[in-house]
Amino acid sequence: MHVQQKINQSNNFFYMTFALVSLLVCSSLVQVMPQGVLEYVVEGFTIVTFIVCLRSLRFDRRWYHFMVLLVVCWLAATLVRNLLDIKVMDLLMLSFMFAFFWGTFTSVARQILFVGHVDRNKIIGSIALFLLLGLMWSLIYLFILEFSPQSFTGVEPQAWGENFSQMAYFSFVTLTTLGYGDISPVTPFAQVAVYMEAIAGVFYMAIVVASLVSAGQAKAEQQD
Repeated sequence: MHVQQKINQSNNFFYMTFALVSLLVCSSLVQVMPQGVLEYVVEGFTIVTFIVCLRSLRFDRRWYHFMVLLVVCWLAATLVRNLLDIKVMDLLMLSFMFAFFWGTFTSVARQILFVGHVDRNKIIGSIALFLLLGLMWSLIYLFILEFSPQSFTGVEPQAWGENFSQMAYFSFVTLTTLGYGDISPVTPFAQVAVYMEAIAGVFYMAIVVASLVSAGQAKAEQQD
């Protein structure tokens, strides 16, 4: 049975969350991969993640076609970058990735926050939202590194694919307000981006809790 046949509206966020976690795990293999190979591995897992997200979002026609266009643009930019070694394509790839994850985040939020009753799929969807939030901020940090390679201590200037794991790690540490300090922002713009993410993480948790409580109250009122 094909994946698209397995994914439905009762389990689509399970597949999406698994794909996002797989992307993060894949990017963490930087220490055991040969130099230069990791970037291609990350690109491959990114494509798989895009496909799973598209199959999971096909029920939301408002965003689906736009997301397909973004994936096509990302693939074109990736092909040009790898064949012609045009550095500016890195910025386009990051831009299309950010737009895709933002569109996915918006679509998922519309389906699970303050809508209908709470089930396992929606709870997993809230985890997917959290992962998407962290991924988007990691892309913002990669953007900053492209323009200012010395913006963060503990991060070496290199291709975005090879820095993806470190910035994803830093992003989720910031999002959860742990703040280990092994990677730190140096420039004012990077510092602003970091504390804005910390604020977003706090508000996200408040919004999710409010959504679950609201859905629970609505269900209890219906049963009464």
